Amino acid sequence: MIKIKGLTYLFASIAACVSLSACSSVPAASASSNTSATANAVSSNASGIAAEANQMSDINASVQVNAEAFPSCVAGLQARARSEGQSEAMINSTIANLKFVPRVIELDQQQPEFSQTFDNYFSKRATEWRVNEGRRLLKKHSVLLNQLAKEYGVPPQYILSFWGLETNYGSYKGKMSVLNSLATLACEPRRSNYFTIELMQALKLKEKYQFDDDTMVGSWAGAMGHTQFMPSAYAKYAVDGDGDGKADLWNSTTDALTSAANFLQHLGWQRNERWGREVLLPKDFSYSYLGAKQPLALSEWAALNVTQANGQPLPAVDIQAALYLPAGHTGPAFLGYENFNVIMRWNRSEYYAITVGHLADRINGGLPLTVSPPEQPRLSREQVKQLQAKLNEAGFDVGKPDGVLGRNSVAGLQAFQRSKQMIADGFPSPEVFSALGLSL
Repeated sequence: MIKIKGLTYLFASIAACVSLSACSSVPAASASSNTSATANAVSSNASGIAAEANQMSDINASVQVNAEAFPSCVAGLQARARSEGQSEAMINSTIANLKFVPRVIELDQQQPEFSQTFDNYFSKRATEWRVNEGRRLLKKHSVLLNQLAKEYGVPPQYILSFWGLETNYGSYKGKMSVLNSLATLACEPRRSNYFTIELMQALKLKEKYQFDDDTMVGSWAGAMGHTQFMPSAYAKYAVDGDGDGKADLWNSTTDALTSAANFLQHLGWQRNERWGREVLLPKDFSYSYLGAKQPLALSEWAALNVTQANGQPLPAVDIQAALYLPAGHTGPAFLGYENFNVIMRWNRSEYYAITVGHLADRINGGLPLTVSPPEQPRLSREQVKQLQAKLNEAGFDVGKPDGVLGRNSVAGLQAFQRSKQMIADGFPSPEVFSALGLSL
């Protein structure tokens, strides 16, 4: 899976907006207010479409430039491979025949225009089908999974949850040529060094295990197999679990699940600890401690009257935990333990980490969320920039407006909310926009 930094929002393509109401919050009041709201939504959508058109023009130009430079870049890749001791057969056959893939450049350079809400993200991933399929596979692979739990310390439900989110339990591993994708990205200047290293590693894997080109398919960025390892992770953490002499993450479920457990152990998985849990906050909660940088001991959260989702006290164990509110104070609240941080090392998205943890709980027999994620408006980058600019104007420094709600923006937003006697959850709600004189 491609690693996307998860802050308050993930961003999804404008193409996902199928109606004005899907892209904007349109209040249903009087006819005149509806007309005004609709006009604002049209304006917002139009600006998003214009931004995407400009972006596509830039991407098309980049595709042309990179396509023209690709042959000379391939010659450079051949020289690099030779300097690293790769075989002449690999250099003169495989590398010489690498192909430029325009679609990879398009996917790499697209900057999604509209935010994806937690409800939209979570509801599409922590599905009843994934829960039920995970429970079925828990029984089917029980012997293997229990062996892995004993050896690596990672309980079966977590391994299955990663598998389910990465490739739908192996049903979709990607269809793009890993070598061509990596070569295309290695020849694009922005992240050339990183993808050149990944390409060289992929070529070594091909030679070591004699993988054919039809086997080496995956994501547009080169992630491979049941668990979507990049080549460097494949080389370091893939395990020949079935003992056939080859660590094959495409065709061997045993190899793939063993490798996932090995990877998680090396990322720092804490044996005999949960990922975290859904919690309930008291009505008078101050929201003074939010996010990964402000953890407290469970005993301290308990002293603030934070409880388990069923209302029972938090466990009396010596564990640090951070509070996450992916949908603001009107949505579910979560405490993330150290294993939450481990999940974030696999994929730097809070949405992803929460979904992995909850799906694991459900696979293991747990209940759905006590507080369902609310439906919320998706925000464009331009709207977030306007929010940031208004906060700066009001004296709440959040840095240069960039359309991404990072920690500085959340802190500034919290300070603004407190100044207006609002609930200071750091979330860009419609009420916040209204208080800043902005329309959604």
